[in-house]
Amino acid sequence: MGTAARHEAQEPFRKEKEYRFPPGFQRNLVWYVLRKFRPLNPIHLFQHLAETYGDIAHYKLGSQHIVFLNHPEYIREVLVVQNDNFIKERTVQRSKMLLGEGMITAEGAAHRAQRLAAQPAFHRQRIVEYAGVMVEEAVHIRDSWRSGEERDIATDMMHLTLNVVARTLFATDLREEVYELAAAINRIMGLYNFLIMLPAAEWLVHLRPPGLAAFVRARNRIDAVVYRMIDAHRKSGLDSGSLLDLMLAASPAENEESRQSLFLRDQVITIFLAGYETVANALSWTWYLLSQNPDCELKFQEEVDAVLGRRLPTFEDVSRLRYTESVMAESLRLYPPAWAMGRYANNDFSLGDYFLPAQTTVLISQFITHRDPRYFPEPLRFDPERFSAVAKARRAKFTYFPFGAGARQCIGESFAWMEGVLILATLAQKWKLRLVPGHPVEPQPLITLRPKYGMRMVVEPR
Repeated sequence: MGTAARHEAQEPFRKEKEYRFPPGFQRNLVWYVLRKFRPLNPIHLFQHLAETYGDIAHYKLGSQHIVFLNHPEYIREVLVVQNDNFIKERTVQRSKMLLGEGMITAEGAAHRAQRLAAQPAFHRQRIVEYAGVMVEEAVHIRDSWRSGEERDIATDMMHLTLNVVARTLFATDLREEVYELAAAINRIMGLYNFLIMLPAAEWLVHLRPPGLAAFVRARNRIDAVVYRMIDAHRKSGLDSGSLLDLMLAASPAENEESRQSLFLRDQVITIFLAGYETVANALSWTWYLLSQNPDCELKFQEEVDAVLGRRLPTFEDVSRLRYTESVMAESLRLYPPAWAMGRYANNDFSLGDYFLPAQTTVLISQFITHRDPRYFPEPLRFDPERFSAVAKARRAKFTYFPFGAGARQCIGESFAWMEGVLILATLAQKWKLRLVPGHPVEPQPLITLRPKYGMRMVVEPR
């Protein structure tokens, strides 16, 4: 019996098995994009898939099978029930060019070890200690604003949250370096779509063609700041219990100092990006939404005044500022900084009535699901009351997941909620913000959902 015949005899099931794909594009996505979308905006693509094909849709990009999901049961199945069959998909793996083997890109045992090592930094007791720093940084920027001036609030929120992450998680005061770090990160963000689409970018980066050369320069600037931070921390000999100390302790003992620094570099950059970028964007979108919804803004201001008066907020006030938290929650619904996520199947798998092959990419978009009228009536209306205790209890799980879900849910979620509430309340004690007339507002789906043209607003006293 020949080799092929023996293989067929041993595995007749594989020969007969047929995959069953969901409805979707009949032609390859490349053809469809050239006809329908120019240039491709993934949010527009996902909206089209959800509106045309419903809860699950299939298309191909080259030879790659891709499935888009927009139903809580399908989302739960991938992120929780069958989580062990999936790893992060290609775009996340490509971000290793910046993040290295940090918590976002690591898989399996490496990811679990990093998460376990970092967990104490996000314990409730430590979170309480961070509250004072968050308020101090908010006061610092609050006192720097002047009545009637025009500011890019997106940039201000970025600098504010960078300083918060540096001081709370890494026991470091960046100050002037924050501008250098923010500029480099902005440069990389601007190149993100180019890096994702460029074939063999991981190899071409060593040749430094146009675009990739700018990426390397920006990455080197980030590395310089991060390595200075690590060296200063190591030389101080102090153990403050910060995340940097925890990561230092988690670095494999046999590593020499250079390898240990590289390990730390990956962790620090990952936490910096995840820790400041999401909250900065959430705050920027929140100020915009408040400026467009005066009734909600007034209710928010009245709560801040009633709970705080003239004193600064503390950790104990977070639970009392319930409407403020709802304002942020509704902002995260409409403009989730983590606007989409993807997984890559290691093995064949089933979703409902469909049977899909290994190496299928599964895409999920918080931006699309959060705006589904089945779960959020009048989805484009800004309504913080959607997040009252009663409304939340009625809503199905996996219809709202701004920080992800399952085993890879954001480790810093409680940190982000507290930071957002405290910063909103502190700034609102003194100021209200108004969008500059005619300023364009458009979400830009990069690694996070940024305002494409910044967020230019006028500072007005309350």
